[in-house]
Amino acid sequence: MRKSTWLCAVVALSFPAPLLAPAVAQTTQAAPATEDARLYAFLDQEFAEQLRQEPQLATRLGIKEGEDKLDDISDAAELRQLEWRRGSVARMKAQFDRAKLSPDAQINYDIWALELDRAELSYRYRRFAPPFYSFLYSVHSRLPDFMINTHTVQNAADMHAYASRLRAMPAVLDVAILQSRASDKAGVHAPKFEIERVIAGSQAIITGAPFDNRAASPLWADAQAKVGKLKSGGKVSADEADALLAETRTALLSIKPAYERVIAWAKSDLPTAPSGRVGMVSIPGGAEWYAAALKLNTTTDLTADQIHQIGLSEVKRIEGEQDALARQAGFKDRFAYYADRQQRHPPVPWTDENRAEYLRKANAVIAHNRTLLPKYFGKLPVHAMEVVREPSFSEVAGGAAHAAGPSPDGVRPGRVYVHLLGTTDDPAPDAMVDLMCHEGVPGHVTQGDIQVGQHGGPKFRQVARYVAFSEGWGLYSEALCKEMGAYPDLASDFMRLEAELFRAARLVVDTGIHAKGWTEDQAVDYMVKTGRASPDQARSEVRRYITLPGQATGYKIGMLKIMELRHRAEQQLGPRFDIRAFHDLLIGSGSLPLPILERRVDDWITARKA
Repeated sequence: MRKSTWLCAVVALSFPAPLLAPAVAQTTQAAPATEDARLYAFLDQEFAEQLRQEPQLATRLGIKEGEDKLDDISDAAELRQLEWRRGSVARMKAQFDRAKLSPDAQINYDIWALELDRAELSYRYRRFAPPFYSFLYSVHSRLPDFMINTHTVQNAADMHAYASRLRAMPAVLDVAILQSRASDKAGVHAPKFEIERVIAGSQAIITGAPFDNRAASPLWADAQAKVGKLKSGGKVSADEADALLAETRTALLSIKPAYERVIAWAKSDLPTAPSGRVGMVSIPGGAEWYAAALKLNTTTDLTADQIHQIGLSEVKRIEGEQDALARQAGFKDRFAYYADRQQRHPPVPWTDENRAEYLRKANAVIAHNRTLLPKYFGKLPVHAMEVVREPSFSEVAGGAAHAAGPSPDGVRPGRVYVHLLGTTDDPAPDAMVDLMCHEGVPGHVTQGDIQVGQHGGPKFRQVARYVAFSEGWGLYSEALCKEMGAYPDLASDFMRLEAELFRAARLVVDTGIHAKGWTEDQAVDYMVKTGRASPDQARSEVRRYITLPGQATGYKIGMLKIMELRHRAEQQLGPRFDIRAFHDLLIGSGSLPLPILERRVDDWITARKA
């Protein structure tokens, strides 16, 4: 797991090994097709080298090479990869004349070059994103998450590789501790709440069998399930299964001292861990880093002040729409509507019974939304999708749902992960539909399904991901669901507006924390009162923004750009505008930086006018 995973454009989706085969057949067509093919062959070769440097990404792509290794997250390895990328871009510019490429090939040329710029920023500010800092991507939890949810086991060799990776985990955790100490010396201290979370999460990983006599720990339960599946499928004998489990048990025991070192470091760090005012503005050099983080996450040059004002403006607009909808429902305003709703649907504690019911209903929403897609998309998802509960070692009360795309072969379905701890944010069923639109259909899982089915372009584009585009698409999908008829009633539509209000409030809060000196409690108060979040959700979300500066701004900035581009296309094309073709254009070729997306849509408009 790369320590700066959340900054990188390549994200965890999975692909089968054949994707690394030469992508472009020999052609006798005239230029620029020949130049395009030559560029794509070059980019595929470069991407293959990237995968050799990042074995965990290779595993996510279904490639067996390096499946017994974990990523080297050291500063030296990160510098080697940066130097390789510098050389790769230099080679591309020396070997190819951009002007001789087709418009699509020019986009791929530009994105490969852009990735060097992004890597330079990430490396320059690496001390601001140490491995245990992120609320979502801390290495202590991402490593076991990778083993459980990404390292697939189809034969005995895969299980041997599983054990090898377990044996490699202590070295990665020790490097993470060293890097965290280096960040501490630079004045970048993880917040107290995050250090406490690292301690609790690490203890959860090494609690239970085989570490003690309690029920199986998460990784041991996973290993038993994977070996059990091999045995029941006739791929290993009973004796072979026992031997695999014995090897894995020994490997698993080897991670306990490393996790104990993580816990010891975290406890020693607690006295200096900040709380209260924890934004980047309070850290030496943090303002420059935050400007870079906004650029990385929005793919624009918008400043913190500009984003803050956009947030305030959007909050005001959405609240006005909520007032209008509330009056349509017979209430004076949104406050009267909310008061009535809270009385009818008070939050209740999560129980096994209502968890099961939530998952049943959520999966039903996903299935229903799929039936609505053909009128709005030419390219349709083909793989299974499911809504599941967040793993125990990373689940938190009020935690944000998230999605993972499917593997192209369908072995791993597309998934939406939901946190079901504490109390329900809103037990009413209409509060669920919008979330499933964003995370599932037509949102992230749909996008991931279509992305892994891309053909004809360079392979790196099938895994490239930009926050503003991907999360902008998720938020746009919530509005699209209204157009599709996915919201069954006015109450569901009102909750759609609440979700959009929540994302607009993020613009205000993220910039408030990191550029204007807001405290954690100030931010939580704003998310409760203006963003309409429950106290648990508001606290969890604000802590996410604190440890992932700028990430939350990508949602609304991306959505606003997509809406702007759709309006432009509708206005300029009139009756020639095709909603299915427009959506296929947006997500049919993978994630894009917003300026390149705009160029692509403008070219599409021009072509359809001709």
